[in-house]
Amino acid sequence: MRIPTRRYAATLRSGTQPVGRGMRDKIEKARDPRHTLMRLLPYLLPFRSLLILVFGLVVATTVLGLIGPYLMGLAIDRFIAVKELAGLAKISLWMLSIYLLNNLFQAVSAWLMADVSQRALKRLRGDLFSHLQTLPVRFFDSNQAGELMSRLTNDIEAVNQAVSQNVTALLASVLSLIGILIAMFVLDVWLALASLLVVPIMFLFTEFVARYTRRGFRELQKSLGDLNGVMEETISGQKVVKAFRRNESALAAFRRSNQEVFRAAVWANSYAFLLMPLTNVLGNFFVIVLAGLGGWLALKGLVSVGIIATFINYAQNFISPLRQLANMSNSIQSALAGAERVFELIDTPPEPDNVTDSRPLESIRGNVRFEHVGFSYRPGMPVIKDMTIDARAGEMFALVGPTGAGKTTLINLLTRFYEIDSGRITIDGRDIRDIGKPDLRRRLGLVLQDTFLFSGTVMENIRYGRLDATDEECIEAAKTAGADPFIRLLANGYHTGLSERAGNLSQGQRQLLSIARAIIADPAILILDEATSSVDTRTESRIHKALLSLMAGRTSFVIAHRLRTVRDAGQVLVIDDGRIVEKGTHRELIERRGFYHRLFISQFKGQPI
Repeated sequence: MRIPTRRYAATLRSGTQPVGRGMRDKIEKARDPRHTLMRLLPYLLPFRSLLILVFGLVVATTVLGLIGPYLMGLAIDRFIAVKELAGLAKISLWMLSIYLLNNLFQAVSAWLMADVSQRALKRLRGDLFSHLQTLPVRFFDSNQAGELMSRLTNDIEAVNQAVSQNVTALLASVLSLIGILIAMFVLDVWLALASLLVVPIMFLFTEFVARYTRRGFRELQKSLGDLNGVMEETISGQKVVKAFRRNESALAAFRRSNQEVFRAAVWANSYAFLLMPLTNVLGNFFVIVLAGLGGWLALKGLVSVGIIATFINYAQNFISPLRQLANMSNSIQSALAGAERVFELIDTPPEPDNVTDSRPLESIRGNVRFEHVGFSYRPGMPVIKDMTIDARAGEMFALVGPTGAGKTTLINLLTRFYEIDSGRITIDGRDIRDIGKPDLRRRLGLVLQDTFLFSGTVMENIRYGRLDATDEECIEAAKTAGADPFIRLLANGYHTGLSERAGNLSQGQRQLLSIARAIIADPAILILDEATSSVDTRTESRIHKALLSLMAGRTSFVIAHRLRTVRDAGQVLVIDDGRIVEKGTHRELIERRGFYHRLFISQFKGQPI
């Protein structure tokens, strides 16, 4: 999740609705329900034994459902017509037993199918979340967190509803239709043929409705994803929204997204709601046809009253599966639309590693070199231009320059969050593209400008830097970072639980914990991206001394707008417009009275250099 992005900030200003374009364009192409269904099947196949049992129970339920009406007709012809009470009582007990057993089998099959579906969707949800962990940072920069959450929740739930509730119902309906048709033809061919009149009418209408509901439910799922994105960003960025008095703009963006959800839902459900009244009309028409034709055949002496009663009972049971099939088509269409979106995300290519050298990165000295590196986020718009940096092991390198100059981008390239377009980056002479990303990042310690802490205790957040760290090591890291005093003042000290995004801590306190997290990782190369930007001057001075101790013997890259923090750097690199315009020590750059000198004077005018 992210604090409101630049795109959403523009939304609040312009009033347009934010939409994840990259995803939205792909969703429009994912319109192959059959392919989606085939991809869902492997998640169910590991439970084939339970599915076979469910199938057997459904078959038994169908057979029992066919026997009941037949016994009723038999009771009319053999016992009611001749007024034989003992036989009627006996067959009534049989019918009661059959219907009770029918209901029992239905309950057991539904319970088993719910269990299977939850197990299958647990795997699907796990695959989706696991795949998200493999996607590159570029992907998350260009897609809304709310829409991704929608795929993990709304879309998975749509699949769950269809699989857990409708699979057995679908199977039972199909088997019931087949069984009823067979029973009808066995009892009387002419009445059975008359019964078939309703089948093509029902299926033609169902196909017509399904074509439009499929499109409607696909649009509904997309609209829900967009609405989630708007809500997540607005709620997460409430301070920004209120500070810039953009409540009305946020409401306007929400209303537009909400209106799109409303429009899509009305489109989908308007067609879906046509099914119920139509099936009722067809059901009544069915009974009328059978009653009329059956009565005429009975007057001719061709059928008995019991057979007519059996046929009318079958007719009602015949319409019920057709109605269920019609209703289930809506849920199935919604599920397939959701599954398409889930598999589309799973099909997104993972973060490439392209490691050609399988040797692990052992102990390193920390010599880092950028050789004629070029990079652009968008083709034709270079951010880093033919940059060469030679950082010697154990030294502190400060990266300074105006906002947007490319300082943070260099860090993104060193960590391989993004891949360079040209040149190469080496550590101890080894190209980082020949080092596995997990192996590389294990040697890097980051304190980013955008502090992110997880829900959990203070201790757990510090230990996030190294999971095998002891409590004593975590406490020592907090002391080094200057976080120990405020932590001990919390309600439960190091075991105090943090709310979402650590909203119960100040920005400065969150920054101190992130520094402690980097300290506990004990990295060979340390990266500080505006690490002290959110603390007061007194705290900054204390942290700066601790960081100097931490950086001793480590290659360190420090990005800083507060130039006071770079005075001790072995080399200061002044970056502007993606190029190094000056480099040297703080004193050397001041004496040159160039770009760096102007930056420094603008911050500390009237103070000694």
